[in-house]
Amino acid sequence: MKTALTIVFILVAIALAVLVLKQEGKENGFTGSLTGTVDSYWSRNKKHSKEAVIQRVTAILGALFIIIAALLSSKWM
Repeated sequence: MKTALTIVFILVAIALAVLVLKQEGKENGFTGSLTGTVDSYWSRNKKHSKEAVIQRVTAILGALFIIIAALLSSKWM
């Protein structure tokens, strides 16, 4: 059981690293507020974009990573 959980842990860690590196930076932070970026159709519908899906999957994999790490370090395994 511990071997299978370790393999899943490694796969989750690799997938998490790839997704974090794949995410785009937030260029419109401070400069966007100074220049007054336009509220476009794309910016209003960001929750349906590919980037939003990647962020959700990253959060889920991060939580799974922490749970599996806690299980592997516990005395029950």
